[in-house]
Amino acid sequence: MNMKICIVGPSKRFLSGISYYTIRLANTLSSSCDVYVLNYRKLLPEFLFPGRGHIGKNISDIELSPAVKVFDGMDYNDPATWYSAYMYLRASRPDVIILQWWTSSVSHMHLLVKIIGYLYNSKLIMEFHEVVDPLEEGILPIRLYSKFMGKLLRKNASCFITHSESDKKLIAIRYGIHPGKIHVIPHGLYDQYDILEKNIAREKFSIKEEYVILSFGLIRRYKGIKYLIKAFEQLPEDIIKRSRLLIVGEIWEDREDLLDQINSSHSNEKISLIDRYITDSEISFFFSAADVIVLPYLRASQSGIAHIAMAFGKPIIVSEVGGLKESMIRYSGAFFVPPADSDAITNEILRNFGNKKIYIAPTIGWDEISKQYLNIIREI
Repeated sequence: MNMKICIVGPSKRFLSGISYYTIRLANTLSSSCDVYVLNYRKLLPEFLFPGRGHIGKNISDIELSPAVKVFDGMDYNDPATWYSAYMYLRASRPDVIILQWWTSSVSHMHLLVKIIGYLYNSKLIMEFHEVVDPLEEGILPIRLYSKFMGKLLRKNASCFITHSESDKKLIAIRYGIHPGKIHVIPHGLYDQYDILEKNIAREKFSIKEEYVILSFGLIRRYKGIKYLIKAFEQLPEDIIKRSRLLIVGEIWEDREDLLDQINSSHSNEKISLIDRYITDSEISFFFSAADVIVLPYLRASQSGIAHIAMAFGKPIIVSEVGGLKESMIRYSGAFFVPPADSDAITNEILRNFGNKKIYIAPTIGWDEISKQYLNIIREI
């Protein structure tokens, strides 16, 4: 009899990097196990979600394999869906339940799933994509709620998964978890996108400049975009004239500050801001058009954007924070800079100007990730 694994995470309705991860993990495990996915369809009141503009829109081509059995979905505010989730888990009786942890907003649904799993002797694995969300950490009631619910969720879990040794140490210290119960499985590449000819990709955006610097992903304070803009302004004038800075992603925080910085910049004619959630069909164009990707994070556990950029073989200028260096150290196209250091970013952009090299990502594949997961599951 095949092992039965249930993976719990957000549906595509509230599309995020965790949605992509849940789908990729489920698909790869389904080749050797019976895999079930329990999706959270509604995570929180929509007016509280910074990305509410793209909720429910069909903006991603990635799908679960037909081999994966799906319950879609469980809503934060609907006990009827909680009962349906109970019936789903009672019928499937998974050997293992994998909870994706990235925000405390889903804690009460996580706790319900945990309780149901215990009724049927399911082992529980918590997979940490964040040690703590910086926005939630800054709001006292949410911070207290997260602390309380986190204790309940972590209690008696069979083991925990992180994506770097750095996060393993942080989680062990912050949550008082014995390091022996925390396992590290590297993040897989997001290699599902087509690589296009650079000139074709640039024609779509009417880019005439010879050098394109790309910042991609949700725009939040900890992403450090203001340091990238300053770094761009510090480039020699002849380099700026030949370059285009593309800042692409939905603004979640500090909108007015970012717009003021761009509008007041002496280089603003060379800066393009695309403030919206980017569909899968466009991702290939942005990354194919770019000459270099810059990730000036002030803190990070991991970066799905880095794993897209590596799949495209692009040079990446990235802050040396959290688990990023550990996950990218073997990628020869990664160039590390201190966080919040615009001068260092400027210098690395100049070093990479005219760099046409395509790099090979040595990052672990999803099949290997599946094997590592199964080894851990057999241990517990």
